[in-house]
Amino acid sequence: MSIRRVGVLLGKELRQGWRNIMFIFAVVMPIVITILVSLLFGTVFSGKARLGLVDQGSSAIVGQMAGLASLDVRLYDSPQALRAAAADGMVDIGIVLPAGFDDHIRRGEKTALTAYVWGESGLRNRAVAATAFTNALRDLIGQEAPVEIVADTVGSGSNVPWEKRLLPFIVLMAVILGGGVVPAALIVEEKQKRTLAALTTTTASLGEVFTAKGLMGGIVCLVMAVITLVLNRAWGPEPGLLLLCLALGAVMAASIGLLIGAFVKDMNMLMTVLKGSGIFLYAPGIIYMFPEIPQWIGRIFPTYYIIQPAIEITQQGGKWADVAAELAVLVALDVILVAVIAFLVRRAPETEGALNPA
Repeated sequence: MSIRRVGVLLGKELRQGWRNIMFIFAVVMPIVITILVSLLFGTVFSGKARLGLVDQGSSAIVGQMAGLASLDVRLYDSPQALRAAAADGMVDIGIVLPAGFDDHIRRGEKTALTAYVWGESGLRNRAVAATAFTNALRDLIGQEAPVEIVADTVGSGSNVPWEKRLLPFIVLMAVILGGGVVPAALIVEEKQKRTLAALTTTTASLGEVFTAKGLMGGIVCLVMAVITLVLNRAWGPEPGLLLLCLALGAVMAASIGLLIGAFVKDMNMLMTVLKGSGIFLYAPGIIYMFPEIPQWIGRIFPTYYIIQPAIEITQQGGKWADVAAELAVLVALDVILVAVIAFLVRRAPETEGALNPA
């Protein structure tokens, strides 16, 4: 195998690949889904602390808080609605302002406030919201307010907000579309245009053609996974380890794409295969959405070992020791898939035909 010829073929894919509709789909879809999630579930792009308020009177605090650029302030009609929002992770802290609150604190009367705190919120968001509220009280009366905040922690480990539940699925989508669908579509397109035979009758071998298309898928996969994590503000404390996880995941995804492309003859069949295998490929991301499902089920599916290390690092602050077992399985799966592809390429004739071994 010639590295130079692989580089030439890869350059061709990078220049012309964007014309393939599946390439465009792989690039656009994760970004579109991220934007939709941000619009539906809050502040993915801003990263602001979320403060919920119930105003049972006409407190001037509401107007002051709403004008703060550092907060995402949300108003609720009742304490019950606010508590439910905090329990579901829609706000980091929810505070109930009783009727006559402003008059009480201006007269120096000690006032107790109920604050619903989402148990899974970050310490930074809690601190930002609490500090902003305290400063607003001081600005309102010109001194420290005689307020006692009674915290009521709500929610549990199962009450994960939907933006976090959906993140594994979105990242997995970026990995599979970029790493799997792109090389499969490029191979099938070559078959349909009858240009695969032309490529392999030159000095380029079928193995070099497949390597270039696999590298194309791996590059798209890695770039889109990184973009998706950055847009979702989920980069984590270990960027080097995260990139290693994503790179190994890109190898698996690209290998799956090459295998699909090898056996599929046209785009209609490719779409059928992708639809049929979707539940198998995306199952770990779907399981993450529903914490009530036993999470061990995800381990049955190979793509679990792509997404689990990445989520452990980005959402749980995982280190090498926390993801080593999953990465070992991922490396083993990568080696098996690459070996299968190499075997099929060696057994296949240097022609456009399908790669069914004799």
